[in-house]
Amino acid sequence: MEPKKDNSKVLPDNAYRKLKKGEKYTPFIPANKIVTEVSLRVIIYGIVLNIIFTFAAAYLGLLTGNVIEAAIPIAILAVFFGKVMHKRKNTISENVMIQSIGAGSGVVVAGVVFTLPALYINELNPNMFHVIMASSLGGSLGIILLIPLRKFFVEDMHGILPFPEATATTEIIASGEARGTDKSGFILIFATAIGAGFDFLAESIKLWNSSLTSSVLLGKQGVRLAKERISASVHGLAAFMGIGYIVGLRYAAVIAAGSLLSYLVLIPLVFYFGQHLDSVIPYAPITDSQGKPIRDLLISNMSVGQIFRGYVQPIGIGALAVSGFMGIIKMSRIIIGSFSMGFKAILSSTHAADQKNIPRTKKDIDPKLVLLGEFILVLIMGIFYYFLVGSLIQALLAMAITFVFAFLFTAVAARAIAIVGTNPVSGMTLMTLIVSSLILLAAGLKGVRGQYLALIIGCAVCTSLSTAGGFITDLKIGYWIGVTPKTQQKFKFIGILVASLSVGIAMWLLASSYGFVKDATHPNPLPAPQGKLMATIIGSLMSAEKLPYMLYALGGVIAIILEMAKVPALAFALGMYLPIHINLGVLAGGFAGWLIGRSGKSERVQKARKGQGILIASGLMAGAALVGILSAILSLPSLGTPLRHLTVGAKWVLKNGTWIPEEAAWFQGPIGQIAGLVMFILLGVGAYLLARKGAKWEMARQDETNGDDDNDPSGGLTPDESISHSEEIVDSRRLGTKAQSSEEKPAISKKMEEADDKSEKKSQDSDNNDQASEKPGKESENDEEPMEKSSESEGKNGKKKDDE
Repeated sequence: MEPKKDNSKVLPDNAYRKLKKGEKYTPFIPANKIVTEVSLRVIIYGIVLNIIFTFAAAYLGLLTGNVIEAAIPIAILAVFFGKVMHKRKNTISENVMIQSIGAGSGVVVAGVVFTLPALYINELNPNMFHVIMASSLGGSLGIILLIPLRKFFVEDMHGILPFPEATATTEIIASGEARGTDKSGFILIFATAIGAGFDFLAESIKLWNSSLTSSVLLGKQGVRLAKERISASVHGLAAFMGIGYIVGLRYAAVIAAGSLLSYLVLIPLVFYFGQHLDSVIPYAPITDSQGKPIRDLLISNMSVGQIFRGYVQPIGIGALAVSGFMGIIKMSRIIIGSFSMGFKAILSSTHAADQKNIPRTKKDIDPKLVLLGEFILVLIMGIFYYFLVGSLIQALLAMAITFVFAFLFTAVAARAIAIVGTNPVSGMTLMTLIVSSLILLAAGLKGVRGQYLALIIGCAVCTSLSTAGGFITDLKIGYWIGVTPKTQQKFKFIGILVASLSVGIAMWLLASSYGFVKDATHPNPLPAPQGKLMATIIGSLMSAEKLPYMLYALGGVIAIILEMAKVPALAFALGMYLPIHINLGVLAGGFAGWLIGRSGKSERVQKARKGQGILIASGLMAGAALVGILSAILSLPSLGTPLRHLTVGAKWVLKNGTWIPEEAAWFQGPIGQIAGLVMFILLGVGAYLLARKGAKWEMARQDETNGDDDNDPSGGLTPDESISHSEEIVDSRRLGTKAQSSEEKPAISKKMEEADDKSEKKSQDSDNNDQASEKPGKESENDEEPMEKSSESEGKNGKKKDDE
């Protein structure tokens, strides 16, 4: 099917709906047409963007618990660079391949930053090579295990599984074939420059104080409240502004509510009742400014931070753990159905017809090579584990645990992404860690070696599941466009290997410069929220150290109550666990995005400005993350800490051979913080101006294209709406936790179904699709609802699918 030159849409009219009996889907590039899929520029762009977004995602994941989602910004850049940088424009297939290679960054980083910071936190002497091996083996295993499932998810379930993220990314890539001048790449680049400049001046140069505290800004009243341990703070950085913008006001508010409970209720309560006690009440392990453990501190002598870490943060840990397990329980129907479906798909693929007789758009890597690849990967994994523990039996046991959990949960991860756009990878990884720890303990492996091996296993499994979820999105995009699956599968390995090498270097760099535990060398460590959660759990399982289990239990009860009240428990628990300065910064970003999305005199202008959100947010986060990496390099002691020559608001002092920054009095006082507040507000104003300019450009481009909505194959869906849609599906997935909370099917899906209704008013399929949709903005009763509604549609057609 050739695209019409006067139409801004390229996909056929049955791209998003169920096919009628006997109907076939013909992609934009049909099987009998050959176009360039891989070229030198594809490999170069894919690898360069992969490296950039790997470092950016690693920094943001360790700073906020949110792994930047790379697929959409990379797709935008691929289309933009393909149009403006070369005489020969990129083919649409080349843009798909650039996105696929580059998007390996986010999935690998998620597997590493969720687990392996625990190696540093528990002082297990981590090795960069081990980080690279665990992530590359896990990511490769995720690709290999998913290949046999491609046909079922991508082809057989066409029009049944909504694939929200793949839909948004496909629309962006497809928009590159439309007429008109697409300037969305400029907005992304401008936002990146603003994010980089803002955070570099604030954090590295220290021209103003981005750490805004109530004890300073509220004057004497703030000091009086601080004495009662009532205090709040905001970290006014572009990174947090971008995260809040992309998460949205609702989830940002839920996260902030968890922080407000911790800081304005629980911490003051602990101090109020405990300040008169002259005995030590057991608390979670905390350290002093030198990183040394404190074991006999009275509550009356504790600061806000010490009370938080000793008594309140453990409550958040319990709430996080129980929320993750509840998410697994809620998805039990998906899990059970996915197991049987996975086995059937794999068995059917091994008996597939000769690959030579299969059309190009349906051709996978030969099933025999897939099985051989699985065997080789598992063998390498066993050898790797043997060198870690020195015991053949324990290495074989670890190898079996990794493969079994990756095999069982691959279909779960893929199906979760296909249905609701979220991957419950943190919950599945937590389950893997606990089960593997218990098995290794039973095999006699405990202590440091047991913790190390269990975390490496967790990293491999987590990376495998994260990769499977991301890769099924790539394959669905390729299916809609008409890219050869075999090509995607082969070159995805490049993306995984490049990201694994990059994340190993990034982990070493960030651990060396910032650290994850506060001590004399690292006065401002990265929070690494998931890593600290894993470190706490694995440490308690593998050692005899006493931990505050009653506080964990209290957090679990809070999570259950939140779930009963229909409040996103995981988001609230994350707010209780993370420091308040992060979460209030995210709330500010969510509020700014909400205001910008409602500015403008007409509905069209409002929608266009809202549609710029993903571009602006991605740019702010990417720019902030890149200068975070740059600052880490400039802070390396091995380079002599060159950053000390650039700082304005702090004086660097040499202590015990290490350069330590000491902030100036004006920087910490009202002058520095008021300047920081003003600059943070101006950052929001800058985001508004970017959204206004980007909306103006996009509306002008739409006016250039004379497409007709009535003949529009995608139901009149504009590029703005496709980008806006990606904001709607982020929810807790953007928090880095791959949480189970989700919105109802977003407006973009409803609009697609409405387009189907126009062309098939009397069709039974359209009736079913119409019942599967909900009004945009209505909250989901539970995260399985999209699947259940699909099941209802299938039942009305008298068909029983394998996965049900």
